[in-house]
Amino acid sequence: MPGENLSRDEARERGRLLSVDAYDVALDVRSAVAADASAETFRSRTTLRFRCAEPGASTFADLLAPSVTSVSLNGRELDPGTVFDGTRITLDGLAAENTLVVDAQCAYSRTGEGLHRFVDPEDGEVYLYTQYEPADSRRVFANFEQPDLKAPFTFEVTAPEGWLVVSNGAQEGEAEGGRHRFATTKPISTYITAVVAGPYHFVSDSYRRTFDDGTELEIPLGALCRKGLAKHFDADDVFTVTKQGLDFFHDHFDFPYPFGKYDTAFVPEYNLGAMENPGCVTFREEFIFRGKVTEASYERRANVILHEMAHMWFGDLVTMQWWDDLWLKESYADFMGAFALVEATRFRNGWITFANRRKSWAYRADQLPSTHPVTADIRDLEDAKLNFDGITYAKGAAVLKQLVAYVGQEAFLEGARRYFTRHAYGNTRLTDLLAVLEETSGRDLAAWSRAWLETAGVNSLTPQVTYDAQDRITELSILQEAAAERPELRPHRVAVGLYRRQGTDPALVRYARAEVDVAGPRTAVPELAGAERPELILVNDDDLTYCKVRFDEGSLATLRARLGELADPMARALCWAALWGLTRDGLMPAGDYLDLVRRFAGQETDIGVLQSLHGQAQTALEYYSAPDRRESAARELAEGALRELRLAEPGSGHQLTWARHFAALATTPADLQLLQGLLDGTAKIDGLDVDQELRWTLLEPLAAQGLADEARLTAELARDDTASGKRHQLRCLAARPSAGVKAQAWADVVESDALSNALVEATIAGFAQPGQRELLAPYAARYFDGIERVWRERSIEIAMDVVRGLFPASLVDGATLAAADRWLAEHEGAAPALRRMVLEERDDLARALRAQACDAAAGARP
Repeated sequence: MPGENLSRDEARERGRLLSVDAYDVALDVRSAVAADASAETFRSRTTLRFRCAEPGASTFADLLAPSVTSVSLNGRELDPGTVFDGTRITLDGLAAENTLVVDAQCAYSRTGEGLHRFVDPEDGEVYLYTQYEPADSRRVFANFEQPDLKAPFTFEVTAPEGWLVVSNGAQEGEAEGGRHRFATTKPISTYITAVVAGPYHFVSDSYRRTFDDGTELEIPLGALCRKGLAKHFDADDVFTVTKQGLDFFHDHFDFPYPFGKYDTAFVPEYNLGAMENPGCVTFREEFIFRGKVTEASYERRANVILHEMAHMWFGDLVTMQWWDDLWLKESYADFMGAFALVEATRFRNGWITFANRRKSWAYRADQLPSTHPVTADIRDLEDAKLNFDGITYAKGAAVLKQLVAYVGQEAFLEGARRYFTRHAYGNTRLTDLLAVLEETSGRDLAAWSRAWLETAGVNSLTPQVTYDAQDRITELSILQEAAAERPELRPHRVAVGLYRRQGTDPALVRYARAEVDVAGPRTAVPELAGAERPELILVNDDDLTYCKVRFDEGSLATLRARLGELADPMARALCWAALWGLTRDGLMPAGDYLDLVRRFAGQETDIGVLQSLHGQAQTALEYYSAPDRRESAARELAEGALRELRLAEPGSGHQLTWARHFAALATTPADLQLLQGLLDGTAKIDGLDVDQELRWTLLEPLAAQGLADEARLTAELARDDTASGKRHQLRCLAARPSAGVKAQAWADVVESDALSNALVEATIAGFAQPGQRELLAPYAARYFDGIERVWRERSIEIAMDVVRGLFPASLVDGATLAAADRWLAEHEGAAPALRRMVLEERDDLARALRAQACDAAAGARP
């Protein structure tokens, strides 16, 4: 893997020695449009001014570049061949005040790391953008690559004539000769600097705000995408959410947006959802919808816009000192994004999505062997890369949601306001934030922090209830449990809801509720004593805490019989999530969960919850079902999906969601014939618009079943000769059930680096078809034989895709589990980040085998 790791100890020592005054970075990217080998590199010239606390000391600057033309330190020319080793520039004999000038040839990226170069297959145009987190700005300019060495940045970019170029600061004056110079930024970290350049389509707007003291603020807004996507670009909706978010954060943070303009750039082949570069936020271009999507897709985009906007304060204005406290930005942005979504936009059910999707991500991550406290122990940059996970984002956000309930919303927000004022443009740690929250709330948060931020694992909460002869509750308690390897029992503030039918109405509605502080293994809920017998007891009603919810036997029986009649969408989402948790934990047979989905998913009103149910049902079918029950379960699930597809309101998001789910399940000749008919127009479902994106969705199962060959997929690409079309085609090509196809896909991803990051991802997705276990079996041994070489030779982003995506999970057998165990035992010296990923995949496989055993046992019962 190119590039040398940076350890926390090295960063601390360099941070102790240095303070940075300014960066001037000049990039010349005119080579990007060349048709020859000169398009592989660009010129980067950096002037870096910094001070040293110990004159005479030595340190290093970071740079990942094919070559360095010149290096000068305080006017003294240094020999690049002596001081530059390909990753670092050695700096000896520092003065109290220093000027470093580095002129280098840096490489364009095709992996989404550094300065990514994309050639649009539709029109041959070239598009560039940068992506750095956590440490890839050193691929573009020489720097001190650590978050605590902040500085003002001035960028100058020389680009082909006619290109649009944007950066963190506003452009100063008109571009002359393709030379664009940008206003100097406020002090920011290296990883949130940005440049986007190319013939992008650009739309402008502005945000205006008058504050209570009469101060006026105007923020220029921009939104940009590739020219080929302009016809699909709904910039007005992007601007609407952006303005709503700016209003929300100004209302609550009392610190005006500090970074001048606010551009939103949708860029191709992006590895992340988005990145919070101040003044130049980058998003994956899939957030521009080429076809019909459900309201859940618009909600997700709005949530991401607001998440990144929250970072302007949590992360950009105030930044963690080192990646240990990554949660100080990501947990807060995840929470504040959901908070703003619900309070400021049209997406009022955002907390349902949070409970159903984000927390499911957290619960999975928190039960892996690699789980970690929200405040993690980050030894180096490879650790940091892997900790952008469900713990840091979703669990941290859930914990903050609890904290708001614990200290009060106003105390929480006042703490944020003091935090921004006290630490603006600086760096912080956990104790800095806790200090202001203790001030504003009057609470000692040390114990809370130890329980929720400094220990790992998730607790289970189960109701235990007894009744008297008149069917009234005599005692209701909550039992708290923890896994043996993570024994911490935490304090929880929970609501307990009692549900039943009222009169002749079949709906299950809440008729009693109590909040209680859970502590220790058993907590009584005296407020509900004397209540009439409920049909359902829901612990963690309203989703106040972070826990796994369990049910008493009576409640579980109610859900098995009448889950669809639960009236409240949040309560229903929580019950679905809890039932999925039981299935993943091997406590409910996969067949039972699939039966619940088949019978009740059609009554689900929340489109985001429905999409989650479909994804979870497919996982349960392919990985958790006993092999001898899988075929019949698949047939029943597909029949149910087709029934709901035909019953769904024509043209609705529910109809589209059921169509996609049915396509994913189609394996019988009749089902596949229907997919074929929808594609060629011989079959129709009233209201279902088979647009280009849906066409590719229908084609993949046909390809996987051997009914769409290369010629058919090439013809489809001719209909959709775009970057998106190419990704879809590659996925479908790799999905075909042929040994030769699998061999070619493996070679393209593992043995070659010719494919870009987006095409690697698409090929892996097509290759790893769960229904092709016999074809994939030979690759298990090759996987374990080759992953160390992949980790060593490829960039970390591509290596992560390969290690996770090609793990032979679809085999779901003991032999694969044993192979993973052997690899781990024989490679104790492998890179810790690599071992972590293999451990995680191994754990998911072991979980699947336990779930299959549970399902098999249920099938064996008379």
